[in-house]
Amino acid sequence: MSKISEKELSGLNEMLNEEELLVKKFQMLSGHSQDQEIKNKFEEIAQKHQGHFDELYKQLG
Repeated sequence: MSKISEKELSGLNEMLNEEELLVKKFQMLSGHSQDQEIKNKFEEIAQKHQGHFDELYKQLG
């Protein structure tokens, strides 16, 4: 992969922070949910955002 510019690195860092926040929010919502179906959906969404985070993180390597 070619070298990442400062602007690209900054944007990538911002996206990583946003995805990390979404993972934490949906995990928290899952943990507080009483309804198992909703709990599962929140966990599914958290996993989706974790996948986004992982893919973005690979761009740094």
